[in-house]
Amino acid sequence: MRGATDIPPDVGDFLDRTRFPIEEWKLSELTYSPADLGTTETLFAVGNGYLGMRGNVEEGRETYAHGTFINGFHETWPIRHAEEAFGFARVGQTIVNVPDNKTMKLYVDDEPLLLSVADLVSYDRSLDFANGVLSRDIIWRTPAGKRVRVRSERMVSFAQRHLAIMSIEVTMLDDSAPVVVSSQTLNRQDGRDEYHVRAAAMGEGIDPRKAEAFDERVLEPQSHWCADNRIILGYRCANSRMTLAVGTDHEIITDNEYRARISADEDTGKMVFRVQAEQGKPIKIIKTVSYHTSRGVPVRELVDRCRRTLDRTKEHGVAKEFADQRAWLDAFWARSDVRVPGQPAVQQAIRWNLFQIAQATARSEQAGVAAKGVTGSGYGGHYFWDTEIYVLPFLTYTSPKMSRSALRFRYNMLPAAARRAEDLTQQGVLFPWRTISGEEASAFYAAGTAQYHINADISYALCKYVQISGDDDFMNREGIDILVQTARMWADLGFWRSNGDGNFHIHGVTGPDEYTTVVNDNLFTNVMARFNLSRAASAVRTLAVTDQTSYQRMVKRLDLDESEADEWARAAELMAIPFDEATGIHPQDAYFLDRELWDLENTPKEKRPLMLYYHPLVIYRFQVLKQADVVLALFLQGNHFTREQKLANFEYYDPITTGDSTLSAVVQSIIAAEVGYHDLALRYFYSALFVDLANLHGNTPDGVHVASAGGIWNALAFGFGGMRDHGGEVTFDPRLPTSWEELIFKVTLRGTRIRVELRRDSISFTVEEGEHATFAVRDEPVTLKAGSPVTIPLSDQGPRIDGGLQLSAHTVGRRADGSLIKPIVPRSGHPRG
Repeated sequence: MRGATDIPPDVGDFLDRTRFPIEEWKLSELTYSPADLGTTETLFAVGNGYLGMRGNVEEGRETYAHGTFINGFHETWPIRHAEEAFGFARVGQTIVNVPDNKTMKLYVDDEPLLLSVADLVSYDRSLDFANGVLSRDIIWRTPAGKRVRVRSERMVSFAQRHLAIMSIEVTMLDDSAPVVVSSQTLNRQDGRDEYHVRAAAMGEGIDPRKAEAFDERVLEPQSHWCADNRIILGYRCANSRMTLAVGTDHEIITDNEYRARISADEDTGKMVFRVQAEQGKPIKIIKTVSYHTSRGVPVRELVDRCRRTLDRTKEHGVAKEFADQRAWLDAFWARSDVRVPGQPAVQQAIRWNLFQIAQATARSEQAGVAAKGVTGSGYGGHYFWDTEIYVLPFLTYTSPKMSRSALRFRYNMLPAAARRAEDLTQQGVLFPWRTISGEEASAFYAAGTAQYHINADISYALCKYVQISGDDDFMNREGIDILVQTARMWADLGFWRSNGDGNFHIHGVTGPDEYTTVVNDNLFTNVMARFNLSRAASAVRTLAVTDQTSYQRMVKRLDLDESEADEWARAAELMAIPFDEATGIHPQDAYFLDRELWDLENTPKEKRPLMLYYHPLVIYRFQVLKQADVVLALFLQGNHFTREQKLANFEYYDPITTGDSTLSAVVQSIIAAEVGYHDLALRYFYSALFVDLANLHGNTPDGVHVASAGGIWNALAFGFGGMRDHGGEVTFDPRLPTSWEELIFKVTLRGTRIRVELRRDSISFTVEEGEHATFAVRDEPVTLKAGSPVTIPLSDQGPRIDGGLQLSAHTVGRRADGSLIKPIVPRSGHPRG
């Protein structure tokens, strides 16, 4: 039902509800606007983790960026550094905008339908989260005054990895007319459309979030063929040598007379239907598309694969594909849906975000999960640590098979990670900071390669998956290699101080906060490395006891010395963890408190994000954060911090965190909820919830922020649901927002799916699938069995601290040496204290 917003008035709704109405199971657009094409192209994109299609209009124009993307299909190019140094990344990797099949141009009386100038009697476009179909229904009054109803559908199949289906239905409502539909396959090279207009997405600027543009041709034509309403084109990337084939089938259903013409050349395929349309007689054209790619299989083999996919679909009929799509999503929502009764606007936004995770991961199948999924070219289509920390928790608890697939992608990357470690003169492995192929593609090492914590992030996600899913087989055969090789890197990177402090230190690294780089003893890095080292030692010892055969194979495979595990355990036990007695907080790194404070409150809004307006060296000199760093450590390793420490740290760091990264708000929401800042927790949640829906960071046109979407589930389950899983022991300590009546979500623990229902005065658990599960609610153990729901009374929703945080209230003061900590905004000639 399309209803009124439930966002609190003091926050304000983020969307124009006359254009984007509230509907709990879909996102609809009731008015076409060319003003925000980039954003709507992203919001209405469809994909399945392998193949993605942006929400470009069927007519092909107007557009911000035409886009059809295949996960992992990329071109390479030499990285040219202004000043060379050993070990710099050498080969860049950028996702390729593959041949586009979305265009189905419509002409009535030889006049083209162009939405930017069309007389639209009505317009309704919807992305349905329940059936995974993008549909549009418009009535167009032509220049001759004839009304035409145009309906279209677009689906990228969750059930068939290599398949997409599109259709257009045209009906003359009150007159007859000649109608032409030109269905096209277009190789849009380097951001240009068929009219050779450069896309807005490829504009000038220094925004590092955008993809690199290619100067030379990328896709080398290898074959083209057409016959019997079918078109197949084949290509090979000029440098990466990856191969691709794309095939399309067409079917026309109409009682009108028509003629068809088919053609194909190296960069274009066209199926043109000329129809003498009579009033009231619809014309429906169904377009079935298949893409196949490879790292090196000959194009002719991929062409055969496309033919088989199209033949199978033609044999079964497209109705079956739509039914399979609905069945896949029914199962997804049964195990993944999160409900917030009485909050329809929030409900709609939650489901849009969860649907985006499905679109980014469902059929990635041992490829990575790109930062923008398959909805845009932002960040070059690269994979980061985002997947393991923000996306995999959702998958681990709801779709563990997808989580396992993503982890196997990292396992398969071990040889490349070993080469990267050797480049950095380290033992073991060092996973690349950003990559597609497995090789490091980050040209800016200070905020890239120096983020060694990615090793621990991957190990953390691996351990979480194994503990929650019970997949010991994966750990014993493959996961153990990740733990051993990452632990070796930490043991080699760190060192014991010679001055006798007895601690294990890690220097010259960058934490999650990219506004503070190449530091000593970054707290996040150290606590995560401690986890990595400890779990590696434990896993090796456990394997030796539980599976001698796997253990011996691992020892031989990795040439493991049994004393290594003892070294890792000792380094973990004595890891240096920065702590400042004077402030009662954990400094972000060894010298963080020596820096000046950046006065964010008085920084002009037009100077945000800081990275686009200040040289990195200016930012590095200040206590200012791009995103939560210590606060993220408080969440992931919360069992190592007291409540008092969490509160002190949150109050110190929150006022100096810019939130310039979309990864920040969800973590700030989780810890704000835990320590008691309930209003702040909800505000951060709303900011994260509408990051893309309202384009709050200005780069949604480049694609969905998949990690932020994953973080939404984290904020709901871990933040408001109060769930934690340290050491595999699942606990609940809820924090339901005061304005919410109820929160309902699902978690799967070792094969048993549980429905969690949180209300103001109770929390209830019901087994939906499986037999039993054990966990704890506020330190009280619970054993849950099928057919026997459990309800636990709650006296409160945790501590409550009203209001927000001010920089001056918690951060300004004096250092241990007596010097004044004074917030400033850096500018030319500005006095510094």
